[in-house]
Amino acid sequence: MISVFDLFSIGIGPSSSHTVGPMRAARQFVAGLADDRLLSETVRVHAQLFGSLGATGHGHGSDRAVLLGLEGESPETVDTDTVDERVDRIYDTATINLLAAHPIKFDTKKDLVLHRRRSLPFHPNGMMFTAEDAHGHVLRERTYYSVGGGFVVNDDGSGDAPPIKRDDTPVPHPFSTGAQLLEVTNATGMSISDVMLANEQAWRTREEVVDGLLKIWNVMRECVDAGCHATGRLPGRLQVPRRAATMYEKLSHERFATDPLRIMDWVNLFALAVNEENAGGGRVVTAPTNGAAGIVPAVLHYYWRFMPGATDDGIVRFLLTAGAIGVLFKENASISGAEVGCQGEVGSACSMAAAGLTEVAGGTPEQVENAAEIAMEHNLGLTCDPVGGLVQIPCIERNAVASIKAITASRLSLRGDGEHTVSLDKVIKTMRDTGADMKVKYKETARGGLAVNVIEC
Repeated sequence: MISVFDLFSIGIGPSSSHTVGPMRAARQFVAGLADDRLLSETVRVHAQLFGSLGATGHGHGSDRAVLLGLEGESPETVDTDTVDERVDRIYDTATINLLAAHPIKFDTKKDLVLHRRRSLPFHPNGMMFTAEDAHGHVLRERTYYSVGGGFVVNDDGSGDAPPIKRDDTPVPHPFSTGAQLLEVTNATGMSISDVMLANEQAWRTREEVVDGLLKIWNVMRECVDAGCHATGRLPGRLQVPRRAATMYEKLSHERFATDPLRIMDWVNLFALAVNEENAGGGRVVTAPTNGAAGIVPAVLHYYWRFMPGATDDGIVRFLLTAGAIGVLFKENASISGAEVGCQGEVGSACSMAAAGLTEVAGGTPEQVENAAEIAMEHNLGLTCDPVGGLVQIPCIERNAVASIKAITASRLSLRGDGEHTVSLDKVIKTMRDTGADMKVKYKETARGGLAVNVIEC
């Protein structure tokens, strides 16, 4: 089973697969050198990024993430305020401090290569790291794949597709499909959040699960608050202006507005705030990816701010339910835009948020599953075509639209009895098949769609 804390993790923007994953892979590589007592012998490290990482890596900060990972940083703890200064130092001095303990020469033009047209087998987000000694002998060489949501797998060199390492910890209510999940709830009388909470306690105590999820919620709130007060323009050639702060100021002063749809403006604001922070390289919660990081927080804020009776327990149950749906997408399809397009990122997040909201609104397990299905069904075919390779256009607004769509899906399901023709499992399979049929240029390469029809400057 995949834990809810695998799907919701604290990291750094702008991308889980292109920033968080590469940073983890680079750190894992140098940590392996240290574990094998090879770090002191290392005089050169060479990093290569392939496929989508190579095509859009500069726009997604993949190069910067690799440098920080080689220096021993983790996405969860890296100081986002000092990233620019540290990266500039590496470029200016041509020196990198491996694992914060072993400085070596590092020529970013030769030792950090982004291959725009070359790919590795198995997955578009491939990376290769090589360490050499003073005689040019290879001390260690590893290939990694960033498979979405910050998950990283290591190629063992067998030529087979590297598997995601399975956690063989037994859980009381295992499930890998929506149908199995509903069978568990029907047999036990438990809600989906109860099932997920029971499974989580195979790894952590109940208190640890609750505290951990409330910490995730707190980081989401801090991210929204930071986005609502940040001004200026986002980094990169597009120079996209931040809008959340201005929007927040206007909404805060419309105290007597009578527009019944004004709540939608607040939901849009919550999503914009998160994704502007993400695009600016700030601290965000991967949910289940960074490119779709604004949807779950926006819908959670909708619950917290506008639904009567909102509680911390409701926040926990929302995240547990959303996590259960995220498990299904991760197990049976993909949450990687480079693999299946944006339907795997924004579509999955929209489905997770719709399910979470339906649970805390009192929906039955069947209604929760229906809400998740509706949300994903109407994101099928969504391409990933970032202009300039940046997680800004269309990504930021796309999160806002999907947040509203998640609320709509929830309300549709709550007005029904849970019975519907298309199951969530069928929609997840359809998303996977659609992603396989999608042309590569529409899967996070910036070589199709808006990316080639919008002038960058």
